[in-house]
Order: sequence, then structure tokens, then C-alpha cells
Amino acid sequence: MARRQNLTGWLFASPVVIGLLVFTGYPFLASLYLSFCEYDIFNPPTWVGLNNYRILFTRDPLFWTSLKNVLYYTVFAVPMGITFGVALAMLLDAKIKGISVYRTIFFLPSIVPVVATSVLWLWLLNPRIGLVNTLLRLTGVAGPTWLGDPAWSKPSLIFMGVWGVGGSMIIYLAGLKDIPVTLYEAALVDGASTWQRIRHVTLPMITPVIFFNLVMGLIGSFQYFTQAFIMTGGGPLDSTLFYALHLFYQAFMYLKMGYASAMAWVLFVIVVAVTAVVFKTQGRWVHYGR
Repeated sequence: MARRQNLTGWLFASPVVIGLLVFTGYPFLASLYLSFCEYDIFNPPTWVGLNNYRILFTRDPLFWTSLKNVLYYTVFAVPMGITFGVALAMLLDAKIKGISVYRTIFFLPSIVPVVATSVLWLWLLNPRIGLVNTLLRLTGVAGPTWLGDPAWSKPSLIFMGVWGVGGSMIIYLAGLKDIPVTLYEAALVDGASTWQRIRHVTLPMITPVIFFNLVMGLIGSFQYFTQAFIMTGGGPLDSTLFYALHLFYQAFMYLKMGYASAMAWVLFVIVVAVTAVVFKTQGRWVHYGR
């Protein structure tokens, strides 16, 4: 009976298991093999050992440029996304009339397709006819060229990312709803101010949610691609050539599939290392108990 039940269970799970092995497991292992080969799709892979990694670290200046760009984006975009997401969730947690309408409005940008969002922001950040510079001119400020200026290109993309914090805001809002009201009542009895309640009750109680969004934000930032590909193509002067974009060009523009696989594995190791550090430190600041 037990064997029959196990067999039945595996038969029901087999489509998912086969799909994972064929479409995830095999490409995962194949990319590892190809990272040690020279491969251009049209010819069979040629084993070159560690040559791809050697070129990557010693002869490709764009590797370090793209890595620096993605680290810059990660260091600024992830903390800003968490800060604005938590602040917005606290504001939208207020019990006022029509609050559901405001929540919907702030959530909408996160469900707009990335391509449509990128095209919209290309118009908003246009240095001549864009809405942002038009508003700045009305206040007597000469706006920068934004995506056309190497000094402002990455901040422009970070600013655009903050605009779409509605997705994480919903998660923070759910975390706020899960905080027991008795904790706030006890804090009020003890004479805690608004800031003290936020600092000693709200923030500690939503640290598991912050931790989740931090991990997902870090992984997503290291894979940042679509907006840069559509809006800048990596320019100007490689200032928005993020790691995933550089990998894409090597694979599909120059057909260096083996080299791109090596880049993918380096990125995989970096993401795993950063995520492991975050998980290692969570015990110091994430509070799961009540």
C-alpha cells in the first residue's frame, strides 16, 4: 500500500519534476560545462579550461565596469526601495476614508509592464521636452540631461525604481496588519511617543518582511537588465552597462556563449555569497518572536 501511494504521488508530481530537470537542471549543468568551453552556437563547444575566467578577470575592462555599475545600483537602490516602501506602507496603514483608493494608486506602477514603464520614463526624463525638466524650469532650475549624462544616468534609473515600490509596499502593509494592537496599547500606556512606537514596536515587528524584501531586492538588483537595455543600451560611456546587460551582449550579440556562461557563473557565486552574508547576519536584527 505504501509503495502504491508513493508511486501515485510521484506520477502526479512527475510533470513538475520532469519540467525542473529538463528546463532548469539540464541548462544549469550545461552552462557550467560551457563556461569552460569556447562556443558560438554554430560550432561544437571546444574545451578551453579556465581561459574564459582568465580573460574575464584580466583582459575584459567592461567586466569590472559592469560590476561596479551593478554594485552602485545595489548599494543605493535597495536601501532606498526598502525605506520608501516601509514609509509608504505606514502612511497607507492609516484609518481614513478612501484609503483603499490611495493604496490602489500607489500599487498601480508596480503592475505596469516594464517596457511600458521604461518608455514612459524616457519621455519624462527627456532633457528638452520631458515633464521633469519642464517642472524644474518653472522653478528656475536647469535640469540635467539625465540619461544622457554619465553622472546622472544611474541615479535616474534608481529614481525610476523608487517610483515602483508599490509591490513591496503591499507586503509591508500586510506585515503592519499582522502586528498585535496590544503592543501599541502597552506602548501608549508607558507614554511612548509616535517615533518611539515606530522604532521599538513597528520596525522590529516587520523585520521578517524587511528581510524578505532585502534578499529579493539584492537578487533582483544584481540581475538588473530590462530598463537599461531599453532606455540606454548601456550608455552613455558605459555608465549603465550593468552586469546582466554586458552578459547579454556577449552571448547574443557577439555569440560568445562560453564566455557568457562563465560570466553567469561568476554572477551566481556573487549573488550566493551576498545572500549568505545577509542570512548570516539576520539573527542580529530580525525578530520572529512575539
